[in-house]
Amino acid sequence: MKPKPAARIYRGTPRNLARLARLLREGELVAVPTETVYGLAADAFNARACRRIFAAKHRPANDPLIVHIGSRRDLALVAEPNAAALLLAEKFWPGPLTLVLAKKASVPAVVSAGRPSVAVRMPAHPLFRRLLRLAGRPLAAPSANPFGYVSPTTAEHVRRGLGHEIGSILDGGPSRIGLESTIVDIRNPDRPRLLRPGAVTRLQLERALKVPVGRPPGRAAPQGVAQLAPGLLARHYSPRTPVILHPRISERAATQGAATEAWLFLARPKNLRGRNAFWLDRRGDIRGAARRLFAILRRIDEMGFKKINVELARGGGLAEAVNDRLRRAARPAPAGRVRFARGCRS
Repeated sequence: MKPKPAARIYRGTPRNLARLARLLREGELVAVPTETVYGLAADAFNARACRRIFAAKHRPANDPLIVHIGSRRDLALVAEPNAAALLLAEKFWPGPLTLVLAKKASVPAVVSAGRPSVAVRMPAHPLFRRLLRLAGRPLAAPSANPFGYVSPTTAEHVRRGLGHEIGSILDGGPSRIGLESTIVDIRNPDRPRLLRPGAVTRLQLERALKVPVGRPPGRAAPQGVAQLAPGLLARHYSPRTPVILHPRISERAATQGAATEAWLFLARPKNLRGRNAFWLDRRGDIRGAARRLFAILRRIDEMGFKKINVELARGGGLAEAVNDRLRRAARPAPAGRVRFARGCRS
């Protein structure tokens, strides 16, 4: 069988954006940059196009897609907004916040995994927003990577993962945030629930809504059941190399550890150098750590180590989102308990 041609990476010129918008209207897939991670977009009203997303990613049909809109007024095209949702949209959109609401009949069942709800957000990346305006319709877009693998934060990550499954990638530079959006279930405005932590924190949501926001589910969503939103499965964002979590990593432990294991610190260690020593941010800044997390996990995964020892982030807010991704990355396939170092609690 003749191999599929490799995807083409497009710069964000007016001509290229017009071409990609036309492809989307025709039912094609286009990988797009967002401020969170790169997404794989299709016309959200075209069920056949959306099914192609699942095929390209090898994504199970029970894991729904996020619908991206170009303006707040477009929310009513795909969902039934309430006052609390409109308040959050006013405060946090465009930005890394996804709202789960009752869906309109215009949204195909394949987008929502057959559920009567839909996950919606308005992205902040300027190129993606221009593409949305040119396409003239909402776009469904999960992360642009093979299902379950580490999310992409550059166009090159997309090309290496899906380069022979899709034809077009819009290059918008490295993702500014580097973690997927916060997801909040706001169908009942009196009892909002945080489903997936992200750059918009639970505290920010509570201050905006002036009501408590439920914490993320303590137990991962069962395999095979239609999910309320993406990112809720026990294992996700996972490199091929096994990940071991630690509350802290000492330089001594890394020095004495096996050379076949990688050691990933939150901040740059003062006295440790070597092929197997890595860090997320030079000073341990959580925003820098989040932005680089997936890129560094991908880099380590390609270096042939037997294990990746990772130091958990400290504190709440964005650190909660970083640790959520790490805990899911550390889950063994297909199911089981998270691998923690001794003394580290889940």
